[in-house]
Amino acid sequence: MTDRYDATDATERGSDEGTAREDAMAGAIGAGSPEDVGQNTFAATTESLQHTMGKDRPESGSYAFPAFDDHHPPDKGLIDDCVHCGFCLPTCPTYVLFGEEMDSPRGRIYLMNKGLDEEPMNDEMVRHWDLCLGCMACVTACPSGVQYDKLIEATRGQIERRYERRADDKAFREMIFKFFPYPNRLRAIAAPMRLYQRFGIGDRLRKAGIMDRLPARMRAMEALLPDLPKEEKILELTEPVGEKRRRVGILTGCVQRVFFSHVNAATVRVLAAEGCEIVAPKQGCCGALSTHAGREEESLDFARKTIDTFEGENLDNVIVNAAGCGSTMKEYGHLLRDDPEYAERAKEFSSKVRDVTEFLHDIGPVAERHPLPVEIAYHDACHLGHAQGIRKQPRHVLKQIPGLGIKEIRESEVCCGSAGIYNMVEPEPAAELGERKAKNVLATGAQIIVTSNPGCTLQLRASMKKMGREMPAAHPMEVLDASIRGEPVEELFQ
Repeated sequence: MTDRYDATDATERGSDEGTAREDAMAGAIGAGSPEDVGQNTFAATTESLQHTMGKDRPESGSYAFPAFDDHHPPDKGLIDDCVHCGFCLPTCPTYVLFGEEMDSPRGRIYLMNKGLDEEPMNDEMVRHWDLCLGCMACVTACPSGVQYDKLIEATRGQIERRYERRADDKAFREMIFKFFPYPNRLRAIAAPMRLYQRFGIGDRLRKAGIMDRLPARMRAMEALLPDLPKEEKILELTEPVGEKRRRVGILTGCVQRVFFSHVNAATVRVLAAEGCEIVAPKQGCCGALSTHAGREEESLDFARKTIDTFEGENLDNVIVNAAGCGSTMKEYGHLLRDDPEYAERAKEFSSKVRDVTEFLHDIGPVAERHPLPVEIAYHDACHLGHAQGIRKQPRHVLKQIPGLGIKEIRESEVCCGSAGIYNMVEPEPAAELGERKAKNVLATGAQIIVTSNPGCTLQLRASMKKMGREMPAAHPMEVLDASIRGEPVEELFQ
């Protein structure tokens, strides 16, 4: 049953006063204790608090009691795994920004526990969950193995079913999901976007002050607009160079396929050079964006279609070069656990999914690497480093290139603010995180930023541009492809 009321109080983010974050951690009591609520904590800046206190965000005024229905609510057993130690706090992006307990993983788990049978789902509760980036840094940091990834995805599924968002918020989110998971629709809007870029319309709007009058979400989308070169098509079957070692399928993706097709082309060339026969069947979205946003039925439909696409191809592995897609595809077995037709098939499919750097690390190199005298800053995409636990493999693969040096980025565990659709629906905290990450990247003195997720690439480019700085960005497969082909290092700066 859903009742409605007029909200009178905005969610508060905390005060300007507080202790250092280390002191806050030492004095923290825990997500399962009411004493945690409202404890004084350190906020990175006063501005970050002001940006997220609900400015320009009238609440929907809806609530549902009980907060969760019987269809996969956050699991009580997983909630109870949290021992409230606080190790997650310094790695959580929103806690780093706001210093607010309820915007930390254990604070959100506390709210999940309350929502099971004590409190209704309401504006304040949903706001704290919405502000979570789903970066899974807390999963890496947690010494107790708390599966926060499963908890937040279950919670977001409940929000999408049981919470009535404001009409403008709902419409904006629907617009995103009507376009981003569909390559043909993205292609349809790419043509006018190319004209927009060619004639410098954005710069003119900024000079005229018109851009500043647009809603923050629309400004964020415009800032993230990538360069749009001609799309490079991938053959349905690419033969290996030399002796065949593996037969693999490749996920071409949605945003990756339309806006970063050169990454797919480089990936195919690298795999072929390493003795792989590559199958690229006609395919749709893998469902990652929908899964992370709690759009359960939509995500499961995409997952089933992806399994159907690759299942009959007699593949050794399914290769993925986008971190967010790979993490979701590896979870198909869990996502489709209730489907009698797909449950076992999903487990089998997921067992074959590999990130491309993970795969190349496992099979070992056969193609010659030519020198690339360049210093790169390697950025761990959250859904590769935290969600999949893949950190050593991409570094190992890149270090096989003679002359290439890798610079590590300070606060590498903290998200850049991309996080799927987060930098579009929560532009203020995303912008702060993007600038924080960009400053740490620039501080390395590297010549190129290298990362494994298209969203991270767009976020970092936009953040640097806003700061008046610029640095080339590349996918690990573009770097490796340049080395194998013997291209001059200057090609990477294009």
